[in-house]
Amino acid sequence: MDSQRLILFFVFSFAVFLLLDGWQRDQAARAPAAAEKGDKADKAIPGATIPTPTPGEKLATTQAAVPKEVAVPREQGKTIRVETDLVVAHLSTQGGDLRRLELKQHRDTVDKNKPFVLFDAAEHSYAAQAGLTGGKLPYHRTAFQAAADSYQLIEGQDVLEVRLGAPETDGVAVTKVYRFRRGSYLIDVGFEIMNKGSGPIQPYAYFQLVRDGKPPAGDSAMLPTFTGFAVYTEKEKFHKITFEEVEKNKAAYPKNSDDGWIAIIQHYFLSAWLPKNGSREFYVRQLDGGLFAAGVIVPVGAVAPGATGTAMVPLYAGPEEPRKLEAIAPGLDLTVDYGWLTVIAVPLFWLLEWLHKWVGNWGVAIIILTVIIKLLFYPLSAASYKSMAKMRVVAPKMQRIKDQYGNDRQRMQQAMMELYKTEQINPLGGCLPILIQIPVFIALYWVLLASVELRHAPFLLWIDDLTRAAIGPNTDMDLASVPYFVLPLLMAATMIIQTRLNPEPPDPVQAKVMKIMPLMFGVFFFWFPSGLVLYWLVNNILSIAQQWHITRTLERAAAAQTRKR
Repeated sequence: MDSQRLILFFVFSFAVFLLLDGWQRDQAARAPAAAEKGDKADKAIPGATIPTPTPGEKLATTQAAVPKEVAVPREQGKTIRVETDLVVAHLSTQGGDLRRLELKQHRDTVDKNKPFVLFDAAEHSYAAQAGLTGGKLPYHRTAFQAAADSYQLIEGQDVLEVRLGAPETDGVAVTKVYRFRRGSYLIDVGFEIMNKGSGPIQPYAYFQLVRDGKPPAGDSAMLPTFTGFAVYTEKEKFHKITFEEVEKNKAAYPKNSDDGWIAIIQHYFLSAWLPKNGSREFYVRQLDGGLFAAGVIVPVGAVAPGATGTAMVPLYAGPEEPRKLEAIAPGLDLTVDYGWLTVIAVPLFWLLEWLHKWVGNWGVAIIILTVIIKLLFYPLSAASYKSMAKMRVVAPKMQRIKDQYGNDRQRMQQAMMELYKTEQINPLGGCLPILIQIPVFIALYWVLLASVELRHAPFLLWIDDLTRAAIGPNTDMDLASVPYFVLPLLMAATMIIQTRLNPEPPDPVQAKVMKIMPLMFGVFFFWFPSGLVLYWLVNNILSIAQQWHITRTLERAAAAQTRKR
């Protein structure tokens, strides 16, 4: 197999890998179509799980603390608005749920004039719930009361606490507590349980996230990302769970542990319950109305008469920023999906982040990173381009061999191998260096695709979002979108130049394919985020400069040698 065939093989393999990997992610993240829902009030939260446990239940009773669902009428309750420097939260007195969460420093995927909304019980069916079991205790359908309708973190205040009181039942008074902190996406959620009765109680607390199975708005069919559950324990490490696996009762994950967390992850953002050390039981389940729940059950412990018990679990709901997630909880940074080449992708992201701190522009940082990678692989690239340049120099001799032997492919191959030996050309020399570099290219591809830091990050001129694709589900094909085609068209042009620098394949079919491929890739890259296209464009420009220099040097040397003869 000659070098042109190998190059063709590797290019096609890389394209097929990207398409197959995207298809697999799309299938894993896509849940079967949900059943039609009723009005928004009834569809929003799983209304379902009404706890009916006994005081003697144990944690290992496979979700006995949050048992079967029954149809119960539900009221909306009153909305309590909470605002901090980072979020605007809406709590409902009906169940004390966190039903809406706006992230003030992140813009909406479709409309940048609006803040990004992570939780939304009205439209997207995504909320956080918590309740108690172990008697007639309040749960996520109990009517709570609050002292005010709105709360705001004021200047000089670091912690904002919201307290919701439940009706006293059988001598037990319960307060549901939310604590918001300045500069943090962590929210402490928990209960204070005052036992005014004559006997001890032994409640359990459950904390769950409820979501529909739809991908987030703006998720591209060409570049699908994972949306689903994640469970982590120190012993069994990181587990992803798709909605489809839950629906088919095929979800495999650690159920009981003394550490770990459970989360729902999507492109760029996640929400996760992060219990402190102690026994816990994780669960995922399908609910009515096309909804799914992921939760954790923790023991409150025995509460003696006259005593008060507490159960508090932090909730993280915000962007997937690796360094911050790593500091919050072990393994939480694994929710940032860098694909199967994480070991290469993580150092690349650290370097990209460091460059951004110096230059202040993610687009410029991508360009500098591309140059650094190109310099690191310069010897390999040089070997590849020298091999292709030599092939270009001997192209006339190869054509004569082809004309001489016609359809006798065996004799033609033998003659070509003799030519390679005489001219000291390695037919594989132009391909193996490319093969070695492919893992780095793929790793960088996933770094640029998965990094929330690049979301809505501008570069220059018309490129105001390095994660926005030229053509996507929310991009109209009108004059306003035309500038977004510039990068992929430039990239296609550089590929055409590269093709002309390479020796033309003797096989006419290969020659035609090599000429068509730049146009195919140019169209293919219309769906890629601008940051990725920028990387490929810069890489191609540097490759053209290096290849042109090497080819010109060898051609001059060959011409000088010919003149001496």
